[in-house]
Amino acid sequence: MSRQKEPPSERTSSPGRTVDARQLWSGGAATAVVAALIALAGILVCRWLFGIPILAPRQDGAWGDASTAGYAIAAAAAALVATAIMHLLLIATPRPQMFFTWIIGLATVIAVAYPFSTTAPLSQKVATALVNLVLGATIGSLINGTAARLIRRREITGDYQPTYPSSAL
Repeated sequence: MSRQKEPPSERTSSPGRTVDARQLWSGGAATAVVAALIALAGILVCRWLFGIPILAPRQDGAWGDASTAGYAIAAAAAALVATAIMHLLLIATPRPQMFFTWIIGLATVIAVAYPFSTTAPLSQKVATALVNLVLGATIGSLINGTAARLIRRREITGDYQPTYPSSAL
């Protein structure tokens, strides 16, 4: 059973590898949904189970206020931005997954540290930092895993002739 080759318009190329952009972005969209649900679940767990009113005053109830929806939308947007970063790295850099891991890791450190710069009570700072940590780890691992599955080495055909610098001779 042989695979049908996809049209060139659906693939993005870089030296030595081919990336299926359609599947990368499909994985990014799925990651965005997961990230939004994690943000919502994190807020609900903090508010229902632990009574920590993150993102809204206690009187707003377990669902909070508009900032709950904003947090979930921001998490989804972060997943889409991460997908765009991965796509750019796949096209332009050697070892794109290594750079992606560093970028997402450092962005996650910033997202975890940021709540501690606010005037919120310590319990709210810790809860927000933990939700941000889970979001960063999830987005990073899902996008990195999707990209790893999609990277393919180019086929070497019979007319392939590598070019070497003249100093190598």
